Amino acid sequence: MIQRLVKRALCALLGVACLALSASCETNNPEQQIETVRIGVATYRSDDTFITALCDDLERVSKQMESETGKKIILNIADGKNSQSNQNDQVDNFISRSYDVICVNMVDRTVAAVIIDKAKRADIPVVFFNREPVEEDIRMWDRAYYVGTDAKESGIMQGQIILNALKKDAGIDKNGDGKLQYVMLEGEQAHQDSLIRTEYSVKTITAGGVQMEKLANDTANWQRSLGTAKMTSWLDQFGDEIEVVLSNNDDMALGAIDALKAQDMLENGPVVVGVDGTLAALEAIQNGEMLGSVVNDAQLQAQAMLDIACALTEGSDPQQVVEGMNGQYVRAPHRIVTKENVGQEIAYLTQSE
Repeated sequence: MIQRLVKRALCALLGVACLALSASCETNNPEQQIETVRIGVATYRSDDTFITALCDDLERVSKQMESETGKKIILNIADGKNSQSNQNDQVDNFISRSYDVICVNMVDRTVAAVIIDKAKRADIPVVFFNREPVEEDIRMWDRAYYVGTDAKESGIMQGQIILNALKKDAGIDKNGDGKLQYVMLEGEQAHQDSLIRTEYSVKTITAGGVQMEKLANDTANWQRSLGTAKMTSWLDQFGDEIEVVLSNNDDMALGAIDALKAQDMLENGPVVVGVDGTLAALEAIQNGEMLGSVVNDAQLQAQAMLDIACALTEGSDPQQVVEGMNGQYVRAPHRIVTKENVGQEIAYLTQSE
């Protein structure tokens, strides 16, 4: 009888000890100590080559920052499917789930005030990227930011690629009339980068003392397939009169190259220049199919977006800690890429893959 009582007492004590140990383990569980940063990312469309690359960089850089800081970074990337209504709903969802920061690649840059008002009322900072809202909207709230580039710089550099090439090869002016006959593939008509790149690429060439004669221009909405369709039509209309193809982005430029290949006009045909420095474009430059591009550095922009987000969640002023920040803006510098330095750019782009 006594032995049984002793056994029961020992079992009870052991049970209490196990519960205490379990509670202690739960309290000291390192998983519960990890700071979590939740970031909602709303893109205008997921099938845009540059936006896809930037989102891939966001995922990669967030993993690096997790290992460096010990924080848990959760990214929720939503596809707006080129619908502002869809994007508004996605932002509402991020707000309802109390995300720490919201990043938005606007479908319609002219209505950013709606997003800012939503974010301000919820007191959730918002970082716009790639598609720049009008300045008056950004100034509505000191916790609204923009990460992107200087579109004027990209247009100037695109023009410089043509000027530099002409110095090396006057044969780009195939008919020898002292002018460059060109076609222009434009992005969305209302997109500020499209308008500015179009203007300054041509201005830079003419300011360099080279006359330009526009044969045609049209929008291809940043898309390779539409670039092919437009270029095919122009080749049917102008044939080998076209000496230069200026494109607001690489995908449309690659579409033009596809059209040239289809008509067996790539060799000794017009030179083609794009903007973005995507991997497909860099490979086309390396292969001699494309004259050059202007690198739109997605990696730098992804890093800046995450740096802003982490600074905000820590209670820091991003303007004091984020490299290259000027007020509420971060603008990543562009770089010219041609066959001379394309290997270096490919290495940079693929270093973390």
